[in-house]
Amino acid sequence: MTRRLTPDICVIGAGSGGLTVAAAAAAFGVDVVLIEKGRMGGDCLNYGCVPSKAMIAAGKHARAIAEAPDFGVSAGAVKVDFRKVHDHVHSVIAAIAPNDSVERFRALGVTVIEAEGRFTDRRTVVAGDFEIAARRFVIATGSSAFVPPIPGLDSVDYLTNETLFERTSAPRHLIVIGGGPIGMEMAQAHRRLGAEVTVIEGERALGKDDPELTAIVLDQIRAEGVTLIEGAKVTGVEKQGASGVRVCWESENDKGQVDGSDILVATGRSANVEGLGLDKAGIKYDRRGVTVGANLRSSNSRVYAIGDVAGSLQFTHVAGYHAGLVVQQILFRLPAKENRDIIPWATFTSPELAHVGLAEADARKRHGDRISILRWPYAENDRAQAERQTTGLIKMVVDRKARIIGVTIVGAGASEMINMWALAITNGLKLGDVRGYVPPYPTMSEIGKRAAISYYGPVTRKPLVRTLVRWLRIFG
Repeated sequence: MTRRLTPDICVIGAGSGGLTVAAAAAAFGVDVVLIEKGRMGGDCLNYGCVPSKAMIAAGKHARAIAEAPDFGVSAGAVKVDFRKVHDHVHSVIAAIAPNDSVERFRALGVTVIEAEGRFTDRRTVVAGDFEIAARRFVIATGSSAFVPPIPGLDSVDYLTNETLFERTSAPRHLIVIGGGPIGMEMAQAHRRLGAEVTVIEGERALGKDDPELTAIVLDQIRAEGVTLIEGAKVTGVEKQGASGVRVCWESENDKGQVDGSDILVATGRSANVEGLGLDKAGIKYDRRGVTVGANLRSSNSRVYAIGDVAGSLQFTHVAGYHAGLVVQQILFRLPAKENRDIIPWATFTSPELAHVGLAEADARKRHGDRISILRWPYAENDRAQAERQTTGLIKMVVDRKARIIGVTIVGAGASEMINMWALAITNGLKLGDVRGYVPPYPTMSEIGKRAAISYYGPVTRKPLVRTLVRWLRIFG
């Protein structure tokens, strides 16, 4: 028998964004229904951010042992037990899972329905034995790995992020199709854990980030033994022997093939819109996801979409950011709009790559030549020297009023350092604000202040300023 529910809010999808909306609304005593057909916590907890960073951590430990002799320490040859790496990854997932569990959210007062949800009209969703007519709906169904139509790919057992972390044995030779953040992170991690790795990228690896800084990352990954083929289209996949695979590729001036043991498809993600009944609800969408305005509201005024399914930047923290904007509008009737200029992101390779605001190329499009570019290298930082982490730099973009409008960092700890710069850009801070703060010594984050101070270097050489300094000395 179908049971009818009339909550204030119905959330479809229990990933980062959906959980945030549900928890926030419940905290204010609002009646919330949360629908999830798969695992609570969504892609990030189960197949994405959490397991990938756990595997990267394992790779870092392997690399640290290899580099230990540089510090006068010897730990012998690196030995990797991949089953224990697998167990480590899943223990991390298990440690975090209770925070996202059905039990916790029901305890918060959220009605959790473990079923597939779909719209039947503009104001009704059906899920399992329930019919939900809510005042507002939030679609937070996320995205899934995009698998391109490569000839022969369906004839082999390829991996995606949803299956990669189930392996209990290391691949002999992992062929990664796609050189974006996921592809490059997993390529380096698996190389450090003992696999031979080849990456094939159709355009430029890490192509969404500043090429000046990505070159530093890619040089390091190549130095660790990863073969990187850029500007190459994969033209076919076939089985090779009893347990191998062959990937054929061609570029503008060349073509070739790579024989390996496993394939990881990391060619981007597609929004999860299938099966939602969006047409019946009058909700416009395309291959990128639900079509929304800056306020994240869809063509159906009762329905919002957040996170990956809203066609925005595909990061867990963006889904959380969207959730806050939607809660603000639904509960408090306050206007809110997405501002992508304040969104930071990080690629967790070694060295790390992190960014917030406008990159140099985008800043020049928006501001012309009325910008300044400031840099400071890790090699000029005392802590970086002590840690032997001297590869990298900070690159800062400022406008003609010395307002910070973009920061990119490549180097150790970049993903942590970018937090400060995200705060600075969000609050419209200027270089003078940075010049006035005191960082502890020795820390790598000092590179930011050094870059900011370099902006004022030319002032010290101006004749008028020097004359003023000499004149002031007269007064003692």
